Amino acid sequence: MVQIQNEAQPKKIYRSMEEVTFDDFKKFVAERKFVTIEDQVVKIGNDWKIKEFGPPKDYFPESETVWSFPNRGNWATHVGNYRGNWSPYIPRNLILKYTEPGDLVLDQMVGSGTTLVECKLLGRNAIGVDINRDAVMVTLDRLNFNYSSLDPRYPKDLTIKTYVGDARNLNLIKDNKVDLIATHPPYAGIIPYSNNRVEGDLSSLKLEEYLKEMRVVAEESFRVLKPGKCCAILIGDTRKHLHYIPISVRVMEVFLDVGFILKEDIIKLQWKTKTTRERWRGKTYSFYKIAHEHLYVFRKPLTDEHVSKYKYSAKWS
Repeated sequence: MVQIQNEAQPKKIYRSMEEVTFDDFKKFVAERKFVTIEDQVVKIGNDWKIKEFGPPKDYFPESETVWSFPNRGNWATHVGNYRGNWSPYIPRNLILKYTEPGDLVLDQMVGSGTTLVECKLLGRNAIGVDINRDAVMVTLDRLNFNYSSLDPRYPKDLTIKTYVGDARNLNLIKDNKVDLIATHPPYAGIIPYSNNRVEGDLSSLKLEEYLKEMRVVAEESFRVLKPGKCCAILIGDTRKHLHYIPISVRVMEVFLDVGFILKEDIIKLQWKTKTTRERWRGKTYSFYKIAHEHLYVFRKPLTDEHVSKYKYSAKWS
């Protein structure tokens, strides 16, 4: 367990990582064919009939800082029936840009496993962690397909592991071990992924507490990432009392504060957002509907790197 001690506050103990194997998954689906994530029933134990293992042939990786995917991507086992999961185009672009075959990718808020599926397709070793065991079962379900790559660089001993655990305590991952972090954290109080049933679920926290805990996530991310490598997080904003709440900017500040340098701020346009449709459809309002998220790419400085030249991309004084 990791213990965090703040002045005048009791120690916080975060759940340790516990591996969940395919054997565990098989036992689970022998008894249960569905899990419920928020209000969405998700079928597991699927017999996948895969037609395509990648995006359309005419798709080329992104080259600019505004990304838009009207069709979220449905190749391999990617399905959009898990609230808040990101389009597979996002981890695919990050993996291709910042890693090589055989590198290690971490998604410590793995959700339905989109990042890990892309790692399997692209030949990257991977670790997926989620606080919700049911989410880990969805991830293993989506990894449960056979795939043979024609790429000679594809590792023969590819390893993908999944864990129930807390992004604030990556105790089974050594320091400076990971080549890329690619994750999509929950946004404070927007989509409660476990309806408060799972202890440690960040999605149920108020903004102030959420930011405190995201700092611990940032510290653990910094610890496990190799110097010079990148950590990418997709984060969105919300509105209250008709005014904008920039959650993304607050989270960016937290990551900069622990030592990261901001490499990219990519605007990801949103399509078919359930919350926006249900709450704001059919009327005209005195504000603009939020239709974007921020994909921040942070870099961990190299050991003994002189970072003063990045002062405008680093921690704000």
